[in-house]
Amino acid sequence: MTPDGYSSSKKTDDFCEDVCGQATRVATTMSRIRCMLRGVDLKTFLFLLVVVPMGIFGIFMHGQKITSFLRPLWQSPPKPFIHVPHYYHPNVSMENLCKLHGWGIREYPRRVFDAVLFNNEVDMLTIRWKELYPYITQFVLLESNSTFTGLPKPHFFASNRDQFKFIEPRLTYGTVGGKYRKGGNPFYEEAYQRVALDHLLRIAGIEDDDLLIMSDVDEIPSGHTIDLLRWCDDIPPKLHLHLRNYLYSFEFVWAHRSWRASVHRYRIGKTRYAHYRQSDYLLSDSGWHCSFCFRRISDFIFKMKAYSHYDRVRFSHFLNPKRIQHIICKGGDLYDMLPEEYTFKEIIGNLGTLPHSFSAVHLPAFLLENPDKYKYLLPGNCERESG
Repeated sequence: MTPDGYSSSKKTDDFCEDVCGQATRVATTMSRIRCMLRGVDLKTFLFLLVVVPMGIFGIFMHGQKITSFLRPLWQSPPKPFIHVPHYYHPNVSMENLCKLHGWGIREYPRRVFDAVLFNNEVDMLTIRWKELYPYITQFVLLESNSTFTGLPKPHFFASNRDQFKFIEPRLTYGTVGGKYRKGGNPFYEEAYQRVALDHLLRIAGIEDDDLLIMSDVDEIPSGHTIDLLRWCDDIPPKLHLHLRNYLYSFEFVWAHRSWRASVHRYRIGKTRYAHYRQSDYLLSDSGWHCSFCFRRISDFIFKMKAYSHYDRVRFSHFLNPKRIQHIICKGGDLYDMLPEEYTFKEIIGNLGTLPHSFSAVHLPAFLLENPDKYKYLLPGNCERESG
């Protein structure tokens, strides 16, 4: 009823009046949607329909890159190492070399034990043991019938043992059954195998003040480094080794610093085999770390599926052989990850593919003595066998 006494019967087709105001039962789902979108302009609609889904998809595809790039915001860099200068020349006496390091000289060298967990790196193990052979008292090797991620595998070392007859008299070899269960943590399996390696070392006869090398197969200390440490007195009880870092072969020098390899003066009941930081001291330029240095594409695929960081294989196409071969030759990242650094400057500075190096100076001697057999590890030979 209007103020002048007339009533109005004007009809309206505004469905939202009922839906949002009086909320009648006859309101349909479409009416509710129309009501919700009432007043939303075209730009907002396009943002909700296009930009938001694209953002969600981008996070799904590149979430790991985003978190890696933002790492400096949520993680502080570790305590810096105390760098120990490394002096060496083949024409300088051991007494003078020890003196340069501030150490004394022993009457006789310490015994040295080289202990490794073995997966399938037959070539790298050969190069390692040939490099260290003159200085090692006992070679200790443990392998499992499964990978850290629970994949069954044969005993690759046992199958290739004939290739290592040169160290047989000094070899302590053991096997262990995997304990990994589906859905478990592969790092627990890795830790379990390192505990088993502790036991194998005791079987090998290690004693107090013997030197123990703790490193992965592809982390190779130089022979002269181990010779120095076995002859010099008063060396640190635990000493990490700074290794020149390579990726795929000795053609790509990787800026990512390699420090996990270490040498320990063994203490019965105290020393535990581990692959993390155990000391503040880092001996400079002590060898080589050649990561993912395999002869065959199939070995790359096996490694990517087998080791503790399998979660980095985010998509199945990461394991495509053609993709892997392409990335090897250009020096890219198999997991499409950003550099693992702690400052934005370092992350940005290390973006992109690795530069090619054509220097083969100061590499393991056995590698250079057998260039035809290990051609794929030398600069200029990125093509891999498929099988």
